[in-house]
Order: sequence, then C-alpha cells, then structure tokens
Amino acid sequence: MSAPLSPRTVGPFSVKAIGLGCMNLSHAYLPRPAPEQAERLLLHALDSGVDFFDTAALYGFGANEALLGRTIMHRRDDFTLASKCVLGGKDGQRGIDGSPSAIAATLDASLQRLNVDHIDLYYLHRLDPNVPIEDSVGALSRAVEAGKIGAIGLSEMSAATLRRAHAVHPIAAMQTEYSPWTRNAEVAVLDACGELGVAFVAFSPVARGVLAGGVGPDGVAEGDIRAVMPRFQPPHLAANLALVSAFGQIAADAGCTMAQLSLGWVLSRRPYVVAIPGTTSIAHLDEDMATLTCDFSADTLAAVDALFTFEAVSGPRYPRAAQAQVDTETWDGEPLE
Repeated sequence: MSAPLSPRTVGPFSVKAIGLGCMNLSHAYLPRPAPEQAERLLLHALDSGVDFFDTAALYGFGANEALLGRTIMHRRDDFTLASKCVLGGKDGQRGIDGSPSAIAATLDASLQRLNVDHIDLYYLHRLDPNVPIEDSVGALSRAVEAGKIGAIGLSEMSAATLRRAHAVHPIAAMQTEYSPWTRNAEVAVLDACGELGVAFVAFSPVARGVLAGGVGPDGVAEGDIRAVMPRFQPPHLAANLALVSAFGQIAADAGCTMAQLSLGWVLSRRPYVVAIPGTTSIAHLDEDMATLTCDFSADTLAAVDALFTFEAVSGPRYPRAAQAQVDTETWDGEPLE
C-alpha cells in the first residue's frame, strides 16, 4: 500500500489523515500531564502540521476545551476544530442529555470555553435513548443555521441511527472506536458512511495504547479509564498481550513501530477514514504523524487482518455500564458483560 492519502475530506473540510484526539490531556487516562506540558504538546502539534483537533464538553468537564481555547486559538485559521455535546458532567458526575435545550446550552458553554464564536464540526457524543435522534440533530441543524457550527457529527452510533440522522440534516462524520483489536465498525456503520458520503473518524486507533506498546502485564494504574475495561484486566490481559507480541513482530518485519502499523492499518480500510490518536508525548505525536510517510505492503496489512480477527481479542470492549451508553453494533458472539 502506498502512504495513506492526505488530505482527506470531513464534510466541507480537508484535513490530514491523522489528527489529534485531545481527551487524554485532561481526562480519563493516567498519568495526566501538567497544564504547561499539555500546552507545549498542542503548540508542537500545530507547528508539526496537525490540522484537525478533537475535544468535547465531557473532557475534564470543560477543562479540555478551555485548554485549547487559551493555547491554540490565536492560530484558528490553521486547523479544523471539533467538539461534542450530549455526554457531559454536572457536579462531577457523568450524564447524558440529548434534549434540544441541553444541546443549545452545552454549545454556548463550549464556544465560551474555546474562545471562539464558531466550531467547525460538532458531534452528538452519544445517543440519548430518551430523546429521538431527529430532535437532537434538529437542534444542531438550527445551530448550523445560526452560524455557531459548520457541520454535524455523530459518535458511537449505529448505521441505522446514522441513516435516521442523515435524513434530518447531512451528517459530516461518524466518530467511533476503531483499531485492529476493535472492529465493530466493520459490522455495518463503516460501509454506511461510504454509502452516505460521511467521513469515519477513528478514535483510539492504537487500541488505547496497547498497540503502541504502552501497556504491560501489570496493566494500568487505578483511576485510569482502562482499569475497568475487561480487556485490560486478568485473565484477558495476558491473552491480549500475546496478540500484541505477535503484532510487534509484524511491525518489526515491516520496519515501522507498532503505533505506525496500527494507524496505517486503520487508514487503509477505507479512503474516507481519518484517525485521531491521542498522546501526552511530543515524541509519540511525531511518531504518529510520521505514519503519513510510511509505506505498508499488502502482505503486512493482511497479516494484521489475519491476527486480529473479531474473535481473537479476549474480553468485552466496555464494562456493562459503559456498553449501555453506546449505540454501536456488536458482532455475532461478541462477549458482553
């Protein structure tokens, strides 16, 4: 395969095939960087040509948007900005509210934190089961008309929900977890995106760090979001690390890093896929972006495909409570807690 195509299209925007997911600068993953470290990474990303930054109202309960707002908005013309609503926090507790009034209020707060009057791409972070998707998308369509957002996205939703949403207003992007070890998107929504002309934005494209060599046999620290995910717990972790070892050998034979191979595989799946790995390390960011100059053979990509079949990874993707908050398809026989 030749180097991944760049730029790629996300609605009306043209972006590099690899952007930056900003969540772990403020939320969920440990260790969390000091503010000045996070600011340096964001500025380095801009200087390195990253032109797609992804945040959300949830991340740090607003702290991540505020971080971007004070750090990079003086160069607003250099990048496409994405954020999200519906999934948020109140009094330190996570919750879902997809009502039009909540969406409008969250958007206004996001604009203020980000220090902008317009967000390029604004996602519904999750499907609120108590609110018809048509109502939630309708609220965002009015925000488009008001000039507050440029395009509408969905996150962790099914092909059926995408079609319903797209009938109300054109959807620019579907963001869902996608990597060699999480392939649920291939059940239906990835192809639906192609049919409808919707970009597919892959979050956690290096499998929450495990396909970048970032997780060992001791797992992750208590308080890290991955600590409650079954795949990172015994007995699943040991079986999954055996897969990672085999994956590492494929990467070594290909002359690239594991992170680059994982990103390259994700980007090879469809020409409308964009990956948004997250990191707190400038060195890792540079490694990720260097994937755009890598060349992966068809045999190398096929070896990854054969290693990470749907059934190969041990354990559910999410614990029960988190699984209940996503609308993505599951594959036949998928283990669910």
